[in-house]
Amino acid sequence: MRITRTLLFIATLLISPLAASAGLFEREVVFSEADIASALAKTKPLQLSYGGLVSVALKEPPQILLDGTDGRARVTTGVDVELQGKRPVRVEASGRAGIRYDDRSKAFYLENPVIDSVTTPALRQEANPAIREAASQLIASYFRSKPVYVLREDGSPQEIAARWLLKSVRIEPGRVVAVLSPV
Repeated sequence: MRITRTLLFIATLLISPLAASAGLFEREVVFSEADIASALAKTKPLQLSYGGLVSVALKEPPQILLDGTDGRARVTTGVDVELQGKRPVRVEASGRAGIRYDDRSKAFYLENPVIDSVTTPALRQEANPAIREAASQLIASYFRSKPVYVLREDGSPQEIAARWLLKSVRIEPGRVVAVLSPV
């Protein structure tokens, strides 16, 4: 009987790395655009000033759309741009961002956001590159400290496991998928 247990234990030790590497024990934690919107709704506005010449402000959370096929989230938002003491002008900005997981905070953040386009009828066309750069810096600063999803200690069994065993994270149409694995 003791030999059988020992052989079973040895077989388990030999098979478990193979099964884990084949993905047999993998699980997924999935969160949606609505989960991201809920997390961002709790955030505060952000404003940056560039030497008193230009000020950009994000008064409402950006809208995050998980509709791309390139593995990145689409970011759309309105940014208020104030040029040296003039009234703020509303600029519509859109771009893309990747996603990363921070193990210390057990949270997911959008990373490397890049604003692809800005539109506003109130400013001259030649101002667009500077406004796009200012909007990109504002969005990057905003997402640097604001998680889009945090794994809860009191969450589902998959979330509890993910707090220690996250293997990868990817953006799919309509959702973010975090893959968990024992190795």
